[in-house]
Amino acid sequence: MDFLTRLTSAAGAAKASFLERLRGPTSEIGKRTTAENEVKYLHRAMWVDPELRETILDIRRMDRLDHRVKRIHAKTAMDVVKGGLIITVAEQNRALRREWDAFRARLQLDNPQKLKSDARLLLMQGSLPLQWVYDSAWNIVEAVAMPAETIMPDVDSAGRFRDPAKAYFQLDAYTGLKVAEFPLFRLSLARLDPDNFDDLGSMGRPFLDAARTCWKKLVMTEEDLVIRRRQRAPLRLAHLLEGAKRPELDDYKAQVEKDRHEITTDYYLNKKGSVTAIQGDANLGEVADVVHLLDTFFAGSPFPKQLLGYAGDTARDVLEDLKRTYYDEIDSIQDTLTWAYNEGFRIHLLFRGMNPDALDFVVKFAERRTETPQQTTDRALKWQALRLPHGMIWEELGLDPQYVLERMKAERASKDPYPGGGDGTDVQTGIARPPGRVSVTPGNGRKGESATDISIRS
Repeated sequence: MDFLTRLTSAAGAAKASFLERLRGPTSEIGKRTTAENEVKYLHRAMWVDPELRETILDIRRMDRLDHRVKRIHAKTAMDVVKGGLIITVAEQNRALRREWDAFRARLQLDNPQKLKSDARLLLMQGSLPLQWVYDSAWNIVEAVAMPAETIMPDVDSAGRFRDPAKAYFQLDAYTGLKVAEFPLFRLSLARLDPDNFDDLGSMGRPFLDAARTCWKKLVMTEEDLVIRRRQRAPLRLAHLLEGAKRPELDDYKAQVEKDRHEITTDYYLNKKGSVTAIQGDANLGEVADVVHLLDTFFAGSPFPKQLLGYAGDTARDVLEDLKRTYYDEIDSIQDTLTWAYNEGFRIHLLFRGMNPDALDFVVKFAERRTETPQQTTDRALKWQALRLPHGMIWEELGLDPQYVLERMKAERASKDPYPGGGDGTDVQTGIARPPGRVSVTPGNGRKGESATDISIRS
């Protein structure tokens, strides 16, 4: 398989531009980029994008200083990678599965810390450049996450790669010199919510980039709140000594301050004077401005603030709706992240002499939604009631159908330890199916959902 063929299959987002160079012009006219981005791409070739670098540095600073921001990034990243990566294959293919198992082990994609780190970088940087590192036999041995602010797509004014063999380059943030150049088969760029997906020079946006201004106001207001309480909350006493000279006033002040830590303090005056109490600020409980900024900050993130302890008087049904919206966002981030891993595996298959377009497989995370095991199992049983393929049901449970099949075969080989004589294996597919009969009653469950009824096969 020649170099150009490998590049064509690995080109992903740049395939149309590359084929245009091979086959001639297409019917596309006009420019994909905006006028502002067109100028930005010219400047980007000479220096690190200052706007992107400033945004990423702000997000990193927020993550270090504010436990709420750190918790948003950490919790979201953990929910994204929950269950780990698996591969689903439409037809049994032992060679493909061996390649995937070896690929996942070499790249540490079976390590939750690696997956969480990549997901967290995607959230904080908005883009995740993964450099595919090869050994002498052209096997991908590492997926190195690069700093997104220094990786620049080399695109023309129309937003397409100038040369797929030099699709990306890295600039030094201090000298502006090129550190390295990357062809498409050496680097894949996952982008989170780019301004224009078809503009190949458009980088992704960090998860909380639009909330930076609100966060600064929130932190400033909280600091002012603490200062105000420290300065205006305590009870104060005003001492008035008429006609007292400076030495007399200093002696009186020293005597009073010496006794101020006593539970009760009496003041004795030998000339006309008075001690008047000045009450503290009675409006310290008014924190509506802080609450407003807090709500505004979390409105810029799909992460519900109630999950961080700001429950207040939120109703349970409202919280359920917020969690569903959050889970939908998790699904979208999972799709973005798994695209990068899937792209790397497809490139690996090309170098191994296998055509990935001829293989029906999907690399994805085992658990699609962040739900309890009971909720996931209930949905899988409802899928069985709809007579969906049994392999899809096991996938919904976060299990590898091929692995389940092998375990069932091993169990049958060692004699089924369960009574009844049936092992619950589908005759045609050989995949274990849930036992018994499953029926669904619409509108009979909690909050109007379907109720599931199961009868165990005797």
